[in-house]
Amino acid sequence: MSHLFYLSTAARPVLNRAEGIYMWDRDGRRFIDGSSGAMVSNIGHSNPAVLAAMRAQMDKSTFGYRLHFETEPGERLAAKVAALSPAGLEKVFFVSGGSEAVESAVKLARQWAVVTGQAQRWKVISRFPSYHGSTLGALSLTGYDPLTDPFLPMMVQMPKIPAPRAYLDGLDMEDPATGAHYAAMLEAQILAEGPGSVLAFIQEPVGGASTGALVPPAGYMQAIRTICDRYGVLLIHDEVMSGGGRVGTFLGGDLWGIIPDIVAISKGFGAGYVPLGAMVARGDIVEAVQAAGGFVHGHTYAGNPLACAAGLAVLEEIGRNDLMGNAARVGAVLKSRLKNLMQRYGFIGDVRGEGMLLAFELVADRATMTPLPPAMKAFDTLVELAYAEGLIVYSRRTRGGYAGDHVLVCPPMITTEAQVDEIMDKLIRALDQFAAAHAGALA
Repeated sequence: MSHLFYLSTAARPVLNRAEGIYMWDRDGRRFIDGSSGAMVSNIGHSNPAVLAAMRAQMDKSTFGYRLHFETEPGERLAAKVAALSPAGLEKVFFVSGGSEAVESAVKLARQWAVVTGQAQRWKVISRFPSYHGSTLGALSLTGYDPLTDPFLPMMVQMPKIPAPRAYLDGLDMEDPATGAHYAAMLEAQILAEGPGSVLAFIQEPVGGASTGALVPPAGYMQAIRTICDRYGVLLIHDEVMSGGGRVGTFLGGDLWGIIPDIVAISKGFGAGYVPLGAMVARGDIVEAVQAAGGFVHGHTYAGNPLACAAGLAVLEEIGRNDLMGNAARVGAVLKSRLKNLMQRYGFIGDVRGEGMLLAFELVADRATMTPLPPAMKAFDTLVELAYAEGLIVYSRRTRGGYAGDHVLVCPPMITTEAQVDEIMDKLIRALDQFAAAHAGALA
């Protein structure tokens, strides 16, 4: 009997070892890590250079509290992150995970408003659906009902606007009018709340688990930046999943040349070797807060030297091996292969994403995008069928948590075209079984 408990009670084998994009259980069975865990293992498992960097740091120190010491790995990693980030994003605050990164971003934004004479600003507008973390502060920004509903009495719900899901609304993704349509919803919400009360807007440049790698329509990102500037609202990019090179650029916002005011990054940033994340912010925001007495926030393991040494080695491996370029090139091949599945399976209604952050959505009717019956639990069933084939993929409900189904296919950035063939072979076998089991209910 296990004394551990998690979200799921599904029985799983014991992990024995992992290397590259593969993982083996104790019985020697091999799995392809087709989702990089939870979109974490960006550079694959057991990378020798990262492990060597961690061992070298262990010989020096494994902990140094941020109020007592500066550390060389922390300083070097911060400098590397600043160099990879857009101009102006030059101050880095380390954390241990995505929820901490988002909370840090929101708290920095709020403290900046207070010290600059804008204490009336406190509302952070987010999107629905979305996911920004599981702590109560980050959860108040999240738009995913099964995760938020039990805790509603315990938190301040922040305003939401619809995510730009053009494919569900029958709008042309390539038409700038579509982007303007969804961006106008932010301006309308700011006006409804009272512009002086709105602190920030937070969005995932390329969607994560809640929207299944949603890519915004043409013109949307530029219009959002303009609206935030118009009303003095800070723009926060949640790059916890899209950052770190997975979409082919260091940050998802880089795909559109958009510079936010604050960025939250984690998951692939530490690539599964250590718990690591960061908030990256405009220098003038941080300087204003520091001049007023400092950032009233922190975590025990912030800037841990072992974590930072691992994170630096991860970024060096990404640069040395052009893994962002590989994510773009091989990701385009994988996306094309996923799109081809739409010819074979009428119940695949949409394929989307950038780089190695990709997903496909299951529907009952592609013409109307009607979701499959929730009781079918298609998102869960397909994951289990793929797992039985030795392929790990990741799924969530698409329509806010209680309906809709999408599956994320997000292998490590080191994946080759030959390995894409392996992934697709296993995925097709799982889809064939799914189609056979639900023949009467599927298109």
